[in-house]
Amino acid sequence: MIEFLPLPDDHPDLAASPMLRGARHILGYALEHEGIGLTATKAFKRDFVHWAVENFEWPGKSPEEMFRYHRVVNEADFQPLELLHFLLIRLRLGRHYKGRFLATNDGRMYAGQAGALFDKLVPFFLLAMDHAAYSRIGEAPPGNWDTWLNVMNVEIEDGVSERKLFGVFYGEGPDWDNDGWRQIGTFSSCVLKPLEWAGLITLQETREPDGRTAHMIFKAPLWRSVLKLETDEMVRPAVRH
Repeated sequence: MIEFLPLPDDHPDLAASPMLRGARHILGYALEHEGIGLTATKAFKRDFVHWAVENFEWPGKSPEEMFRYHRVVNEADFQPLELLHFLLIRLRLGRHYKGRFLATNDGRMYAGQAGALFDKLVPFFLLAMDHAAYSRIGEAPPGNWDTWLNVMNVEIEDGVSERKLFGVFYGEGPDWDNDGWRQIGTFSSCVLKPLEWAGLITLQETREPDGRTAHMIFKAPLWRSVLKLETDEMVRPAVRH
């Protein structure tokens, strides 16, 4: 069982959610500028895309990183923005009208209610979205969110490597330097990245003895604030509320 606890709009942990922060930026910009311009294919125009790159503070998507490889950035080049655009339309918080993206009445209301917006946006993003559809590999790992979250609740309490966590679920054989890299990449894209984008975990880059880049996974404060899981009583030494 997975339960998302409601949080007040001024709860400090909400500020660490990239998904929430990005959604509020989009809705706020649309309200302030009477909409956001769209291309003929109904993507955000480049001027707003560049503004979003510079203001979203998205993990792994800094302006320096984005503009290093792209002289100009389209919506399709900035995956978080493309995803949030889809989600806001899907949840009827935004709509397309006469070549512009506009906040709906619900979007206007939720834009000023951080806790309510998180509760509407993030559970749907995590539990209802097909994360394989926008992953680089295009495959989904075996398993489900109930299993992943309840096991991770215990396993990452004190931090754990990406490779070790994968082994907890799927065994120790696959590795980045053998044929198992695809399986690990699938798990990372469809489970770890959505959790990081939701603001529930943080990924810290480290170096292996052989010089390879690796990641350590930690719970973000928001994990403990908002998630209620069946394995909570097994977690030590954390104090859960």
